Amino acid sequence: MNRCHYYTGTLESIARHIITQYDGSLLNTPAPIPVEVIMEKTYGLKLDFQFIHNNGRVLGETVFEDAVIPIYERENNEGYKLIPVEAGTVIVDASLLNCRNVGRFLYTCAHELAHWVIHKELYTGSGETASMTKATRSSETDKAIEWQADRLGSYLLMPKGVVKMAFYHNQGSQNIIDKLALLFAVSRQAMSIRLKEMGLLS
Repeated sequence: MNRCHYYTGTLESIARHIITQYDGSLLNTPAPIPVEVIMEKTYGLKLDFQFIHNNGRVLGETVFEDAVIPIYERENNEGYKLIPVEAGTVIVDASLLNCRNVGRFLYTCAHELAHWVIHKELYTGSGETASMTKATRSSETDKAIEWQADRLGSYLLMPKGVVKMAFYHNQGSQNIIDKLALLFAVSRQAMSIRLKEMGLLS
């Protein structure tokens, strides 16, 4: 599988373009980005909730071509079974439905949307799906692809301009990371990383 290299500035631009296609006003006011709605309305993707793996290590999977894929049948202890899935389906692990951390669900959606937008040509015709896992990727190519999806997903949920706006509006506040994380519906860790990357925190 050949891979494309994307610089961070390019990924920031792609994130702005994705948001603008749906609703450009989202780049003017700090608020959660409805990434799951963007997936469905702008890109025609279908969200499907399944238990992907028995140990919960895989949080999301993007299907680029009609395929038959394994999912874990947890309720009846049937183990793995194969199900037909249409191209353009994003499978989100069903454990995230009951997860109190909305940020994890949104981040998984943003990560998978990133795969669809920038990696579709890489995966189409390969017979592979793109998966978001908690584990470290094995090959350098996989690591690079996942890094790109992580970065673009982060930029989608925390657009640079409005994060900067919110940061300066709340500057001097106690627990500014927590406030901004709540404002954008992301985890504290994700917001901390974003602010440091932007040079707003040391």
